Amino acid sequence: MRELAEEIAACQQCAARFAATATAHAPRPVLWHGTRARVVVAGQAPGLRVHQSGKPFTDPSGDRLRDWMGLDEATFYDRSRIAILPMAFCFPGYDAKGSDLPPPPVCAQTWRARVLAEHRAARLVLAVGGAAIRWHLADRRAVAQVVADWRSPAARGIIPLPHPSWRNSGWLKRNPWFAAELLPELRARIRAAMEGPDDPA
Repeated sequence: MRELAEEIAACQQCAARFAATATAHAPRPVLWHGTRARVVVAGQAPGLRVHQSGKPFTDPSGDRLRDWMGLDEATFYDRSRIAILPMAFCFPGYDAKGSDLPPPPVCAQTWRARVLAEHRAARLVLAVGGAAIRWHLADRRAVAQVVADWRSPAARGIIPLPHPSWRNSGWLKRNPWFAAELLPELRARIRAAMEGPDDPA
């Protein structure tokens, strides 16, 4: 994993793409890996604050996600427990209107299978947002539909989640079942994944 992480850290394949965005930034891959981690957080892509800090989810979305997971910061950033592997490792930039650009698919096409293969201890994947849901569940329905169907047998070992952005506050208020039903199960499954016995060799 060390050699792979070094390759990712040196990746420049999106340099021209990022230079052409409104932010005109250079690539800065943010990889928070832990090959012994039992839980993989499969997010979208770093935001501007994470691009600047070099640490994933150091923003209000991270505060909300940790609350959903029932974890404090120390546990969330414990690489032996949680691996944070977004669909794109770099901040994609903003468009001319100041909106977030989507994760460039080339990042997942280049790195994702190799990175996931190094995280064989993972027992639970949190697929956060549309890009992660489409990759991990091969489900192209609207995010809200997939999240509402989180009990589906097809999602065994994977919990689909909306992005924890504050832009989704309205949806969360309109769907109280998310906090009442999904979040308790999410927290229980995270605890079970982290605290259960090691798999036999």
